Amino acid sequence: MLQLNPKHPILPEDEKKIKSLKARANLSRTLAEKAADRLILTFGTSRSFLLHVIGFITWMTINSGLIPNLPVFDHYPFNFMTTIVSLEAIALAIFVLISQNRQTDIADLREEIDLQINVQSEAEITKILKMVGDIQEHLGIKKDVDKELRSMERKLNPERIKQELEREIEAD
Repeated sequence: MLQLNPKHPILPEDEKKIKSLKARANLSRTLAEKAADRLILTFGTSRSFLLHVIGFITWMTINSGLIPNLPVFDHYPFNFMTTIVSLEAIALAIFVLISQNRQTDIADLREEIDLQINVQSEAEITKILKMVGDIQEHLGIKKDVDKELRSMERKLNPERIKQELEREIEAD
C-alpha cells in the first residue's frame, strides 16, 4: 500500500501512482473481494432485477396451480421460495459489504493523500508569500498593511484547526 511521508513531496513521476490507486487496489484483491465485485456488477443491474421479477412471477404462477399438468412443488405461502430469497439476500448483503469495505479503504487512502498534499501545499504557499514579501522589501517597495496577507504568511497549525473543528462539532 502507498505510504505517505509529509516531509517528502509527491513528485510529478508519482502522479501515475496516485491516479492508479484503484487499479493497484484491484490487483491486490483477494479471491473473496474479486467474487464480491463480480457478483455486485452482475446482480446490481436492471436486467438482474427483471430476471428476478420474472422468476418470482413464474414460481408463484406454477405453485399456485394456475398451469394445468405442472406439479406444484412449493405450496402457498411459498416457504421454499422465501428460504431461497432470504439466503440470496444474506449472501448479496455480505458481498455488498465486502465490496463497500474495499471501496472505503481506497477512499480513505485518497483522503489521506489529499490531506497530505493540502498540508504540504499550504506550507509551500506560506513560504512563497514570505519570499515575495522579502523580495518586495529588498526592492524597497512599500508594503501595504494587509492583515489578511500577514495572516496568510503565518504557518498553519493543523492541530489547532482540528481542535477548533472538534469544539464546533461538540457545540452543535
